[in-house]
Amino acid sequence: MLTLAAALAVMAGPVATEVVLPSQPAPLHGTLLTPPDASAVAVILPGSGPTDRDGNSALGVAASTYRLLAEGLADQGVATLRIDKRGVAASAAAGPAEADLRFDAYAADARAWAAEAASRAGKPCAWLIGHSEGALVALKAVQGGDDKICGLILLSGAGRPAGAVLREQLASLPEPTKTQAFAALTELEAGRTVADAPPALAALLRPSVQPYLISWLPLDPAALIAAYDGPVFIGQGTTDLQVSVTDAQALAAADPRATLKLWDGVNHVLKTAPAGRAANMATYADPALPLAPGVAADVGAFIRANGRR
Repeated sequence: MLTLAAALAVMAGPVATEVVLPSQPAPLHGTLLTPPDASAVAVILPGSGPTDRDGNSALGVAASTYRLLAEGLADQGVATLRIDKRGVAASAAAGPAEADLRFDAYAADARAWAAEAASRAGKPCAWLIGHSEGALVALKAVQGGDDKICGLILLSGAGRPAGAVLREQLASLPEPTKTQAFAALTELEAGRTVADAPPALAALLRPSVQPYLISWLPLDPAALIAAYDGPVFIGQGTTDLQVSVTDAQALAAADPRATLKLWDGVNHVLKTAPAGRAANMATYADPALPLAPGVAADVGAFIRANGRR
């Protein structure tokens, strides 16, 4: 009878449950995917922009990376809670006015979701799996310690402050726009708003987004990971067009105890892709394309091997 019960549990597969987390000004929403006899639970933190719980956004991304990762981890006995971040999809009503948004709000939400996930899964703590900007959210969330967070899984995360990355991206601007842009970034990094941003960068440096930029630009991922004493897994694809292997190596150098895994031929949305831009970007719109082999397996193996810190 026990053998039959175990077989039926396996056949039943993971159970998806809608989760509502109380918050102000409105609740936050997510999906808990629980396999039979889950050994651990993790919260998947989305990347930048209007990215939903499945890893998709209105900006042309339909790769369903987070749903596929959740399903891959469920196959390994790891439950996941993937979330619509504040201001996005089912959590849209919880988003503040742009001028009132701060990076710390995402970190506070990550801590609240970790406690909720641990409680619902009956575990002492939950892992944070941060993808892209979500990796920085995870690092900020553990600043100062949190016993409801088991450890960190950082996927395709930057290893340098955002200001350094933005300067690289803006380096090809013509003068005097480039000099004006760099000067504006310096002011924002110092905590001061700017009234004379270059017209060509009005969308990036609009007044209503500057308070958020001031809260985000000074954050140094390498310094944050160096200050954290829990288990850390760093995963990075070699054909990622948005974050480089150098970023992952910078994170690993700042935390020699971390586990670094480089996935050959894997892009930013964690799918097998060539380095060529057109073919690489095509994977961003293909939810039927599975995650690259080894991604979910490596993450699941690390979580199972490390248990509770």
